[in-house]
Amino acid sequence: MKRTLHIAGRVVTILILVFAILVMIFTIISVNTVGKDASFLGYKPYIVLSDSMQDTFAVGDIAVSKTADPESLQVGDIVTFESIDPANYGEVVTHKIREITTYEGEPAFITYGTTTGVDDAYPAPFENVVGQYQFRLPKMGYFFEFLRTPAGYFTIILIPFLVLIALQAVKFFRLAKQYKQEQQAEIAAQRAEVDAQLQEAQQMKEELERLRAQITGASAEKDSQSSRPEDTSGGDGSGAPL
Repeated sequence: MKRTLHIAGRVVTILILVFAILVMIFTIISVNTVGKDASFLGYKPYIVLSDSMQDTFAVGDIAVSKTADPESLQVGDIVTFESIDPANYGEVVTHKIREITTYEGEPAFITYGTTTGVDDAYPAPFENVVGQYQFRLPKMGYFFEFLRTPAGYFTIILIPFLVLIALQAVKFFRLAKQYKQEQQAEIAAQRAEVDAQLQEAQQMKEELERLRAQITGASAEKDSQSSRPEDTSGGDGSGAPL
């Protein structure tokens, strides 16, 4: 059970780390590409700000266009371009092509928003074409706008790393506690071993004392026997002649 929990904890930690790294990479790429002139593998994402193409994408979506040769585009294609309309000059617009025309002697597209069907006030010159619309990411524009705020950074990037740090801190204190317990167990085992050795030494001392006492007793008895006087008188009681 303990091993299973340990493995599960490691898996969760790795997943959080991978998630945090991926989110960080994703955020860096998105903040530097969404709504800007930068592209990723030729794809350029833009946050939709109006409902002029409501049947294709809506406000809050991300419309993704891919770099394309204006001469390859046809009537009915959806094109992304930088507007030359003084009312929104330089803004990026994604509208459908109604027809191909010329503007100031240069080829251009007449475009319109499908919601109203009204042509844009100014055509889109070929040189202003950014790319051709490919697909949308529903409501992801709100998410990217949130990422650009301090609260978004804190929520999406900082919190996962804080959780990861907290998990590592818990793991560290758990290992420290385990190490302390192991040290205490080792000290107790060493103390028990020393006590056993002392007890064995005490038993050996007692055994030596007993053997010493036996040897001392045997030696004293031997000395006592060797110091007794011998009988020198004759058996017949006669004495020497006078």
